[in-house]
Amino acid sequence: MSYLVLSNGVTFEGTRIGAPVDRIGELVFTTGMEGYLETLTDPSYFGQIVTQTFPMIGNYGVIEEDFEGSSTLFGYIVRNLCDTPSNFRSAYALNDYLVAKGIPGLRGVDTREIVRITREEGVMNAMICDEIPSDLSAIRAFRVENAVASVSGNEKSFWPAEGEARCKVALIDYGAKHNIIRSLQKRGCSVTVWPAFTKAEEILSSGADGIMLSNGPGDPKENTSCIAELRKLIGRKPVFGICLGHQLAALALGGDTVKLKYGHRGGNQPVRDLAAGRTYITSQNHGYAVVAGSLKGVGVESFRNANDGSCEGMEYPDKHCFTVQFHPEAASGPRDTAILFDRFVQKMEEMKNA
Repeated sequence: MSYLVLSNGVTFEGTRIGAPVDRIGELVFTTGMEGYLETLTDPSYFGQIVTQTFPMIGNYGVIEEDFEGSSTLFGYIVRNLCDTPSNFRSAYALNDYLVAKGIPGLRGVDTREIVRITREEGVMNAMICDEIPSDLSAIRAFRVENAVASVSGNEKSFWPAEGEARCKVALIDYGAKHNIIRSLQKRGCSVTVWPAFTKAEEILSSGADGIMLSNGPGDPKENTSCIAELRKLIGRKPVFGICLGHQLAALALGGDTVKLKYGHRGGNQPVRDLAAGRTYITSQNHGYAVVAGSLKGVGVESFRNANDGSCEGMEYPDKHCFTVQFHPEAASGPRDTAILFDRFVQKMEEMKNA
């Protein structure tokens, strides 16, 4: 028997899966009913122990074509793990993947109770281990640090447009999901992916028609050098930011961010378009939110979470910039808001032809 020990002292028993190592991380949960492969390969989960609320995980095995990036999460908690996947695309069982990637986990855990505790007390640290520690100070002291530096690529890469080339996009990689690139490519955009800490002058001199700010992990305020470079970029070219990119843009323009009690993770998050009055169901994965009121006179809130009222999008009309907290590229999740990529392409073409 192995254990998940929470920083508040609550302990859950379970059976080991994945790598046979002990590890501390920030305990979070995701409500996605599918897309566990996308969850496991989303760099935004760096430093976190992820609890899947859906009870059966691994039933369609591992399909490497569905990966969104590198596995950077610190642990994985499930109720039931399927050892005999059934899918014509499956290459191997999920547990084999966890072992290969060095990710420890537990099965047979009361995931519903974990979620109840997290919703009531907020996100907390936890440890996957074989022996319950008598001293919880190491668990309580853990912090997710150097998150963006740990997941961003070290070299730039180029991805050609599909079909007729329309625009050139510079994608700043704070932990980018692959489907952001694919979403741009299929709209006729060639994409150059730049490491997170690239200087603004180098990006501007590349001839890009627009700048994409990717998703990524950790506390946005930790990324002071990235924020400083964004101050030089925003306003020079059309900018579209997603998730961490949304938060970093707000900080670069003088706004503030706060940590949410337990964040938004899953493919069923309702978001209201404040201008159109329409509600979209979105895919999300974040623990921080922009404080819309901190940007009065600079930007206008465009989307709002229908559950807790937190900011889900900002418009900066004078800066040719708009950002959203949710994931319009989904992967996995609903694609209702993929139209935002069309809007970004339109902005780039308008500015090119102005």
